Amino acid sequence: MSSTIDWLRTSTPGLLVLCGLAIAILLFTIIKIKLEPFIALLITGLALALAAGLPVSQIVGTAIKSNESLLEVGFGSILGHIAVIIGLGTVLGAILEKSGGADVLTTKLLGVFGERGAPVAMGLLGLIFGIPVFFDIGIFVLAPLVYVAAKRGGKSLVLYAMPMLAGLSMTHAFLPPHPGPVALGGLLEVSLGWLIFMGFICGIPGFIAAGIVWGSYIGKRVIVEVPKEFLIEADSDDDATGGGGTGVKTAPVAQATAAPPSVGLIGAIIAIPLVLILGATFGTQLLDEGSRLLQVLTFFGTPAVALLIAVLVAFYVLGVRRGSSVQDLSTLTGESLRPVGMLLLVVGAGAFFGKVISATGIGTALADTMSAAGLPVIVLAYIISCGLRIAQGSATVAIVTTGGIVAPLVAEHQYSQMAVALIAMAIAAGSIILSHVNDGGFWIISKFFNLTVKQTLQTWTVLETILSVVSFSVAAILFAIFA
Repeated sequence: MSSTIDWLRTSTPGLLVLCGLAIAILLFTIIKIKLEPFIALLITGLALALAAGLPVSQIVGTAIKSNESLLEVGFGSILGHIAVIIGLGTVLGAILEKSGGADVLTTKLLGVFGERGAPVAMGLLGLIFGIPVFFDIGIFVLAPLVYVAAKRGGKSLVLYAMPMLAGLSMTHAFLPPHPGPVALGGLLEVSLGWLIFMGFICGIPGFIAAGIVWGSYIGKRVIVEVPKEFLIEADSDDDATGGGGTGVKTAPVAQATAAPPSVGLIGAIIAIPLVLILGATFGTQLLDEGSRLLQVLTFFGTPAVALLIAVLVAFYVLGVRRGSSVQDLSTLTGESLRPVGMLLLVVGAGAFFGKVISATGIGTALADTMSAAGLPVIVLAYIISCGLRIAQGSATVAIVTTGGIVAPLVAEHQYSQMAVALIAMAIAAGSIILSHVNDGGFWIISKFFNLTVKQTLQTWTVLETILSVVSFSVAAILFAIFA
């Protein structure tokens, strides 16, 4: 018995078996027992640490001191990195939503592209509005606008919904301030500037292939009408898209009596944090280390500072200047932050699980096995992320678990920031593949767009898979060239 335990704790095959058992238990507790991922990750991490023979003092600390334990360091290191960023990103998305920014963008894009180009307009709407807004919130806000576009165009709802969903999914998976990319920044120690840059580089081709090309193809073959109950009659002749006599339930505008914000203003507010973060990233590459300009760019390009600036600008130009009181904005902030708590706990527990994997030496064992097999880190990261996503449905769980597993491999190879960002993109791409019945988003889309389960599999599931494979292919090619 003792020899078996020693084999599990000290040999490469034994450590890999332990890791495989831990992931299997994690998936079982989430899928079969229906335990909250936060609790499941915590239990599995503690069990793995004990099974691997780590000292209790290393796992949870002592009765007097625990701030250097795996439990506290695992949670604290990642939450200290992402909590402020996710919180500010959530608030920014809320003020943009409540101000009517989605309506303004829709009207402008439909005016530019016309009825024939309406699906492309819907895709760009999802892409732009998806940067500051969480995926499911984006669906709730933008779905009514898709209904109107489909009703006016007289074609299948699928033709207009798929491009919009591709835009939302791409930004959610690949771009900060969304939880997955932000968590990867902390787990893999890569700057958010590089993640933003590579997120666009890898994600845009996937968006075009999945949203525009596939969306146009499948939208002509899966015919779904807009149900009457999805639409309501407007009080006036103009609807949410600027005419047509059909109104739609949309997100409430913060100040109904104020003129709607301009599309340029909405675009500028969304661009503020992206420009500041990218400025700091490229300033680090181009300027001398002691440069005063670099210090300025670094301060304002710190993600928390950049997002705070964008939130304050949005509060003033979309709130105070349009008649909202500070109390109104405080209420909006509080309401928008309520759903964030469980998300942060899941990410923190995933980071703890990753710390345990690192401390047990499983990461080194994986590195040895991978080297013997000749499998590149980026391919391994994608495969693990895909497997976790398909098995348990949550993109966030797939990302934080995969990030924890591959982080020791990434650190061992001492890759450049660009190469690490590409590995992060591979993990993000794997986390969205093959959305099916164990994914909450699958059912949200089925409900909001009047799709049967079969139709959702034909449309949404294939879209996510195309987005995943194409984006990973771009990341892998760039990694092969530049890593």
